Amino acid sequence: MIAIGAAVAVVAAAVVTGVVVLKDDDEQPAAKGGDPKPASSAPAAPSPSQGQSAAPDDNPRDGEAVKPVIDGWKVVVNGKRHNAFDVPADWTVRSPTMSTGFESEDGKPLVTMSGNAVYKDGECAKNDHRAGAGTKGAQGAKSEGSAAEIESLNWVFAAFDQKKTGRFDTTKAKPFKSDHGITGYTASATVTGVKKTDKCVTDGKAFAVTYKDTSGDLATWILYAGTGFDGELPDDTIKKIMSSLRPLQSS
Repeated sequence: MIAIGAAVAVVAAAVVTGVVVLKDDDEQPAAKGGDPKPASSAPAAPSPSQGQSAAPDDNPRDGEAVKPVIDGWKVVVNGKRHNAFDVPADWTVRSPTMSTGFESEDGKPLVTMSGNAVYKDGECAKNDHRAGAGTKGAQGAKSEGSAAEIESLNWVFAAFDQKKTGRFDTTKAKPFKSDHGITGYTASATVTGVKKTDKCVTDGKAFAVTYKDTSGDLATWILYAGTGFDGELPDDTIKKIMSSLRPLQSS
């Protein structure tokens, strides 16, 4: 296991660094109902899967590189969830085998994802980033729409306001179709008025797309981002990233 810095210091007064041993993200329970349970505001330390390197790579799949569909952008591949998406050139693409997420103050994982990339890595503090995107399992969800609603709220809560100091708002799920073949349902959530305990703490937003992958399993793609500061990730860029979501055939 390789110790690396805590993800997104924008979400907490203190940055937690170290290693978290994460289960498969299918095993992480989603919060039930529309109100997230209270927890502390310490973010999880992202952890590579056991035995895997934390270094970024070019996302190889069966020895064959997957090309971006947006000129000048980088591609992010998740072979486990059978999808790919593109991010702008200034993002940092993590290893496709690395799992990252957020934990409570007592060290319990709240949310996890894999096949992810981050925005403005280290801008506010040494081991943080301003936004992230990746995919997790959604097996057991009642429906695609329900999963998208629950996960968008889960991630905005876990990433930005575990102490529930701000106001949470969510949208109802609606049908989603990307420009490149992913269909499902999408929902979003925001938190505003978060108590600012240091310069890195911000309000936040999260977007989720739940879809059925090429193996017939449900999966949810998530993007979370801090808001209310110079250089925040614009919604137009988020929509463009979402438009690039596409399926990968099982190998």
